[in-house]
Amino acid sequence: MSKMEVKTSLLDNMIGVGDMVLLEPLSEDSFLENLRKRFDHNEIYTYIGSVVISMNPYRSLPIFTADKVEEYRNRNFYELSPHIYALADEAYRSLRDQDKDQCILITGESGAGKTEASKLVMSYVAAVCGKGQEVNKVKEQLLQSNPVLEAFGNAKTVRNDNSSRFGKYMDIEFDFKGDPLGGVISNYLLEKSRVVKQPRGERNFHIFYQLLSGASEDTLKKLKLDRDFSKYNYLSLDSAAVNGVDDAASFRTVRNAMQIVGFMEDEVQSVLELVAAVLKLGNIEFKPESRVNGFDESRVKDKNDLKEMCELLGIEQSVLERAFSFRTVEAKMEKVSTTLNVAQAYYARDALAKNLYSRMFSWLVNRINESIKAQTKVRKKVMGVLDIYGFEIFEDNSFEQFIINYCNEKLQQIFIELTLREEQEEYVREGIEWTNIEYFNNAVICDLIENNQNGILAMLDEECLRPGTVTDETFLDKLNTICAEHQHFESRLSKNSKFLTDHSLPHSCFRIQHYAGKVLYRVEGFVDKNNDLLYRDLSQAMYKANHSLMKLLFPEGNPAKVNLKRPPTAGCQFKASVGTLMKNLQTKNPNYIRCIKPNDKKAAHIFTESLVCHQVRYLGLMENVRVRRAGYAFRQAYEPCLERYKMLCKQTWPHWRGPAREGVEVLLNDLQVPAEEFSYGRSKIFIRNPRTLFTLEERRRQCLEDLATLIQKIYRGWKCRTHFLLMKKSQVVVAAWYRRYAQQKKYQQIKSSTIVVQSFIRGWKARKILRELKYQKRCKEAVTTIAAYWHGTQVRREYRKFFRANAGKKIYDFTIQRIMQKYFLGMKKTMPSMSPIDKSWPVRPYAFLDEADKELKRIFHLWRCKQYRSQFTEQKKAIYEEKLEASEIFKDKKALYPSSVSQPFKGDYLEINKNPKYQKLNSLVEEKIILADVVNKINRANGKGAPRIFLLTKSNFVLADQKSGQIKASVPLPDLTSVSVSTQSDGFFALRLKEGSTSAAKGDFLLSSERLIEIITKLYRTGTAAAEREQINIDISDEFLVQFKQDKVCVKFIPGGPKNGNSASCKRKNNRLLEVSVPSP
Repeated sequence: MSKMEVKTSLLDNMIGVGDMVLLEPLSEDSFLENLRKRFDHNEIYTYIGSVVISMNPYRSLPIFTADKVEEYRNRNFYELSPHIYALADEAYRSLRDQDKDQCILITGESGAGKTEASKLVMSYVAAVCGKGQEVNKVKEQLLQSNPVLEAFGNAKTVRNDNSSRFGKYMDIEFDFKGDPLGGVISNYLLEKSRVVKQPRGERNFHIFYQLLSGASEDTLKKLKLDRDFSKYNYLSLDSAAVNGVDDAASFRTVRNAMQIVGFMEDEVQSVLELVAAVLKLGNIEFKPESRVNGFDESRVKDKNDLKEMCELLGIEQSVLERAFSFRTVEAKMEKVSTTLNVAQAYYARDALAKNLYSRMFSWLVNRINESIKAQTKVRKKVMGVLDIYGFEIFEDNSFEQFIINYCNEKLQQIFIELTLREEQEEYVREGIEWTNIEYFNNAVICDLIENNQNGILAMLDEECLRPGTVTDETFLDKLNTICAEHQHFESRLSKNSKFLTDHSLPHSCFRIQHYAGKVLYRVEGFVDKNNDLLYRDLSQAMYKANHSLMKLLFPEGNPAKVNLKRPPTAGCQFKASVGTLMKNLQTKNPNYIRCIKPNDKKAAHIFTESLVCHQVRYLGLMENVRVRRAGYAFRQAYEPCLERYKMLCKQTWPHWRGPAREGVEVLLNDLQVPAEEFSYGRSKIFIRNPRTLFTLEERRRQCLEDLATLIQKIYRGWKCRTHFLLMKKSQVVVAAWYRRYAQQKKYQQIKSSTIVVQSFIRGWKARKILRELKYQKRCKEAVTTIAAYWHGTQVRREYRKFFRANAGKKIYDFTIQRIMQKYFLGMKKTMPSMSPIDKSWPVRPYAFLDEADKELKRIFHLWRCKQYRSQFTEQKKAIYEEKLEASEIFKDKKALYPSSVSQPFKGDYLEINKNPKYQKLNSLVEEKIILADVVNKINRANGKGAPRIFLLTKSNFVLADQKSGQIKASVPLPDLTSVSVSTQSDGFFALRLKEGSTSAAKGDFLLSSERLIEIITKLYRTGTAAAEREQINIDISDEFLVQFKQDKVCVKFIPGGPKNGNSASCKRKNNRLLEVSVPSP
């Protein structure tokens, strides 16, 4: 259905028939065909009145979204397509608004989708009820109880991968606002025989596989388990893995759910220990051991599993081992101990495993109830959800199928009673005469099973309690004797002769004709399963365990409270539970969901007619339809009925102004519906036959088609008129705009033409005026020229006698003056830049200006330099003075000088004042340091250099060790006589000291530095100022003498080849010669 389509009735766009009550004709074939048609169109829900039939689609369908929840919220039951949400909403609103306790009964066979149906009901109720932190917590706990119970109570069967192997009834409690307060869960008949044995193709309970697959290695180690399923006898291997099921992820989900529900960590661990103990218990095997009295006694074969199980449960190994070998029977004041043979030991082991698991499951249910029960004591409204096994008919039916089918008989009985009661109450409420409806009453079958004197369960209990030899055969004999004449009981050995030749009825079986069909029960195992006997020795051994749950699970094992009374049988307990359940259900308003499995292959899109037919029969759906249709098949409130069919009568269409009932009466009279086909209730119209309803629907459909045609005609006329008016209006607008455009274009053309004409006229006038002006100008020029010539002639004639004497000199002076004037004016525009290094100068125009040009160039350069110097600071002046001094000393004398010109003289290269490394050295030098750099002091012995710190102050120069900062020599500047350097590009220089001075005791200094030019310049300037004498002599030569102590050594500089590298090297040739090799530039 599209989003724009709105449904107001179940009958709209119906696929097949949405309500089986309206099926016409009604037969089993038409019933099945209707189910098939709806199933093929993904319509998995169908109504029988207020009962919902649910077909398992075996796939996900987009009909359970949050939008669907909102769609069905607060809507009438028959307002939308059949859906489980409609039933859940009806039940919830009845509980909330009418204060009626509700119960939802979900039945069907294994694999039909009962568990999923119960989840959908609970999720819908959780979605539509109130919000709030506390309410959300309760809802979450109620919803999360499902994964826990499914893990411990569900298993894979041949019919269902997630089959519930127990019956569950949950009472959800609400406050007066309809918000959930809590809940109570009751469980019925866990299939504990599955713990020790599973049919082929089926699995044990999910928790065993989830634990082994999903638990961490540390957890498995604590539980003494291994991941390999094949190591445990209680786990079937042919179906250990299920397609599409991730046991490890499921285990994490279960752990999280238990935490949300409220289980403490130690409680979770205790439960897992019990699960591990059951697995270990299944691995215990026995062997016979002969005794002196000739009887065999059982003994444990391999005690390792027994030991690990005892460690898990905290039991003494010897106590449990003895319980598997001996049995103590107490009668009044006597105790008799008998040995157990191997078969009895295995029976005892399996009985212990079944009891341990089933009691743990019951404890889990009670523990969940403690967490989810309502915390307040205010009056509560209750909604019960019953998810219980459906009717079971297998090839081999035993005690479990017998009591399951007994439960379904009771549910069918209460279903018929409550359905009839609901029908009768509605008839009385509406003032309709009630007529008795004939139907099959299965009370006779319930009596056959549960009668306290002659019922099958009573006889089974009597047989179990009877002294002497009790077997399944003696039980069957008793049934044949007492129930032989019962019309629903069949047995080959009964007194009823008509079954003596019935070969379909084996001798060891009996057959009961249930409401859903005949079921053949094999009597083998009835007595043992009903006894459900656990030896007292095992109970007492379990009670002695140190495990936290053992004393709660086995209270009968307490030696201080020995009860010699025989415990109630399984049948008796189940009968009591079913009785309590029936009483509970009778106090509530019932809502039914009948689940059907479409095929045995668990596959989508497959509808097996024979299987569905079988389920339809044993669910009693045809009987349900007949009961519903026995009176009136359809009923509807007057308002929606009138709203739906009012177009069929002119008097009610389109609006009826009076009461709705009167409108319906007018409508039906106008349609001439026979009076026997309907009845008027107080608030509803009752229609007896579905054919009448379908006739109304057919006439409504035809009327709707006519109305649709009329609406289409009117709409098309309105649409065409609207379109014509729009076109007319558009044409007027287009015409107006076009006329405007045409006039604008015409105006533009006229305007442009006018401008062209104007321009031509103005041009003609301008040209005419121009011609006149030119003519006038030429006339004036002609007059002036004539006048000039005339005046010239007169002047020349007058002054000719004066000009002849010195005319040449005056013309020459005038010409020279004009040339000079032009030269100076031109120079003003072509002057060079103000940079002192700019050597450009404009070219002189005439040779006679050469001297003047040179003088001007010199004057301009001097003025430009003066302007440039006027911008200098004192510091910059000092730097340039040093540079000038260096130029006077080394220019054209030292090859290293050109490379130093562009390098500024920094002075303190070591930053003595700031560097903490030279703090000590700085403190020893009292005067301001002019220069600080690292130089190499040349050793006379080998010509190699040693790094020294060279410091220059106003009165001294100092040599200090570079690493330690220790002063090696301090020489006053007056003792310095001369400095010797080479002409080449090396950095060697000799400081020659005054002979006889204190500083000259060790001789002169031969040093090398990359900053030779700066060092010598500053020495020269500072030394001269300090000595207050003539300038220090700078000797520039490639060969000079240096005084080393008492000897004079010649230092000779020679050009070197490429093999010497880029730096100068000094070598000792002999005692009197040091040779410095300088690389070629």
